[in-house]
Amino acid sequence: MKLALKIAATLGGGIALGLLATWLIAIRGGMPGGVTDGPWHTSLSIGSASGDIYTRASVAVHGLLALNRSETIYYTAFADDEGNALSGTCTYRVSGNDPDARWWSITAYASDDYLIPNPAERYSISKNAVRREMGGGFIAAVGPEVVAKNWIPVTAGNPFSLTLRLYNPGPGVVSDPVHAQLPSIEKVSC
Repeated sequence: MKLALKIAATLGGGIALGLLATWLIAIRGGMPGGVTDGPWHTSLSIGSASGDIYTRASVAVHGLLALNRSETIYYTAFADDEGNALSGTCTYRVSGNDPDARWWSITAYASDDYLIPNPAERYSISKNAVRREMGGGFIAAVGPEVVAKNWIPVTAGNPFSLTLRLYNPGPGVVSDPVHAQLPSIEKVSC
């Protein structure tokens, strides 16, 4: 009887550790097929038939409603251009020209993958709603302090991420997502 209990405890412990490792590494961690373009990361497996069970599980956990890559490419940034983790204590300048896509948006998410609650009820900027600079580019502020235009609020002291969605991306982005012209993320102050 004692031997049966030891075997059951060992099997139960092994299964629990295996499930925990799968959760931490495959689902909560990075996804296979990942590429990097500056501070932005994407996975070529999201929304494709080549997506394995871990990619699909990660998409489900992170709340993406992943469309096919020819329809939408999702880039996420957890750090600025210098490689420092994004922090709600700091203010960032996100700037650039329109990425090659029919429509785009940049949204801030808390570390739990949900929108960041804020009194202004502002969560993102987009191609149609962003105020333009001379020459057609844009500059947006991401930080805890109110900014008059193109501001994405975050919670002071908390880490966050930015997700850039490119809807109907151009052929160059689809074929070479590593070299897409994406916005820069520059730390302004902390």
